[in-house]
Amino acid sequence: MADETSDLPPDASQWERDLYRHLTHHTRNEGKLLAEYVQVAQGTESKALSYLLDLLVQDEHRHHAIFDALAHSMKAQTELDPDPEVPLLDFHKVDTTELLAQTRTLLEHEREDQKELKRLHKELHDMEHTSLWGLLVELMQRDTEKHIAMLEFVERHATR
Repeated sequence: MADETSDLPPDASQWERDLYRHLTHHTRNEGKLLAEYVQVAQGTESKALSYLLDLLVQDEHRHHAIFDALAHSMKAQTELDPDPEVPLLDFHKVDTTELLAQTRTLLEHEREDQKELKRLHKELHDMEHTSLWGLLVELMQRDTEKHIAMLEFVERHATR
């Protein structure tokens, strides 16, 4: 197998080379995992399993795209490209007061959604052994936690 780091400029640091190698290796592995999910989903008679695996495939596509973007951005960084695919933090380019107000409003909405999903999850408890609904609401709760983490990241870094 060829060394993925040959794509990097010769003066790239060892850290950059190691990280780039890790990212490109992970992208390849994600592709293999994706193919396995698709194969199992297409080969099952269970509609529930197929449905869940289709959701996993969507997540794996997103993960693959993120790792690919990280690898491309690492390469761009070593080439001193001012516009990498994954942008550098540039919250300083916007009005901080407005950004924080918008972020806090979005956080408020996500936290309300979090409460509603928690209530709904409790309501679906009796269906946990006969339906995917509770699991799907639980997954949406996790997505909401992720959304909150992203917005809190913006809030923390907007004032730096």
